[in-house]
Amino acid sequence: MPSAERVPHIAVVGGGIAGLAAAHRLVELSREQARPIRVTLLEAGRRLGGSIHTERTDGFVIEAGPDSFISEKPWALQLCERIGFTSRLVRTCDEHRRTYVVHNGRLHALPDGFLLLAPTQFWPLITTRLFTWPGKLRMAMDLVLPRGPQRLDESLGSFVTRRLGRQALERVAQPLVGGIYTADPDQLSLAATMPRFLEMERKSRSIIWTMWSQQRRAPAAGRAASGARWSLFVSVDDGMQSLVDALAQRLPEGVVRLGSAVTELGHAAGWRIGTSDGAVCDADAVVLATPAHQSARFVADCDPELADELRGVPYASSATVSLAYRVDQIPRPLDGFGFVVPLVEARSIVACTYSSVKYPGRAPEGAVLLRAFVGGAMQQSLFDQDDAAMADSVRRELRELLGIGSEPLLMRIHRHPQAMPQYQVGHLDRLARIDTALQRHPGLAVAGNAYRGVGIPDCIHSGELAAEAIVRRLTNGA
Repeated sequence: MPSAERVPHIAVVGGGIAGLAAAHRLVELSREQARPIRVTLLEAGRRLGGSIHTERTDGFVIEAGPDSFISEKPWALQLCERIGFTSRLVRTCDEHRRTYVVHNGRLHALPDGFLLLAPTQFWPLITTRLFTWPGKLRMAMDLVLPRGPQRLDESLGSFVTRRLGRQALERVAQPLVGGIYTADPDQLSLAATMPRFLEMERKSRSIIWTMWSQQRRAPAAGRAASGARWSLFVSVDDGMQSLVDALAQRLPEGVVRLGSAVTELGHAAGWRIGTSDGAVCDADAVVLATPAHQSARFVADCDPELADELRGVPYASSATVSLAYRVDQIPRPLDGFGFVVPLVEARSIVACTYSSVKYPGRAPEGAVLLRAFVGGAMQQSLFDQDDAAMADSVRRELRELLGIGSEPLLMRIHRHPQAMPQYQVGHLDRLARIDTALQRHPGLAVAGNAYRGVGIPDCIHSGELAAEAIVRRLTNGA
């Protein structure tokens, strides 16, 4: 532990939302415990926020990356409350709270009561044309099927197929979950992403019956969980970049060092960090809030075993293509939040969000803003297209699915190479091995979307937990 006479120095590597949350929490803990802590945030780029970035032009609010966060996980809302940011948050426009699924080249509304994997309402399932009658009957078999083998983990594809059938997987579960994780359902770990479904089967056998029963007992559970003030998804009035900026402004002057890519990380009595600008940063502890494959490079010399585990987290690449149009250029009503595209449809986009329908203030009066998603773990070749080819393929899909043949008022392509970690079967075992390896280095912690959740609340939580763990170890003399 550092001597009582000097101020401990903690370095945070990575200026995305996880790194920002870690640095901010360190400052908070210093104030709460009346214990001076010196914090340095090293960011390789020239801006903070990582994949979160907002462009505001001609009245449009264009998100390069995440456009919202989920309110059921409390950590983002709690942070917003602590920094006085809640007045800037906005709900979804719930009069259009509907999602469509592409099937045979047409948009079909997702049946009411279909929650990620399974239906919870009888009549909407009966009347939808999204599934065939054999497909509907196969889903209903979940009510009588016995429990499957009791496994610690299973792929999403395996679980949904054996409980609900192939149509449930291909036409709903894969595109909905694929939109969150950009993942291959036959590789995606259910235990790491949606463990409650495994628990439902273990405790109550039927997924449909359990979800239906839960809704009957607590019909307002979703509203109660996040508070009636918030919808399930929450955004910022003028874009997610403002949350990044507000968080950065709460850090003391001199904490943030932009353009400081880490080139070397060594450990002896403390941690020595070399950066691309030629500077050396000596620290008592380090939080690595970078992608796992980058963190692996940093620790390769001091702990090859930890590096191997971090390197073993695979990543996928994706892109967003935002397009603006006049309302009179859209031949059909945009009466939902958007649509998802099953892989079996063999199309060039994963999904499309009607951004200006979903959230207020995204487009000027008389205009609309759409955002398409391209790439992911199962369509890497589409991400590899150049911008012109990607733009053409997205516009072709919008023409065929929405009838939009006009030139957009503007278009933006934002690429996110190797940015989405893939929680493959066995991910929790890997996390256990990473945690064990980190115990060998009390002054080292990791944070970010590679570990226990990919959303903004998860990243914030991981950064804050890393900060708290480091301070606790320094305080206890670890």
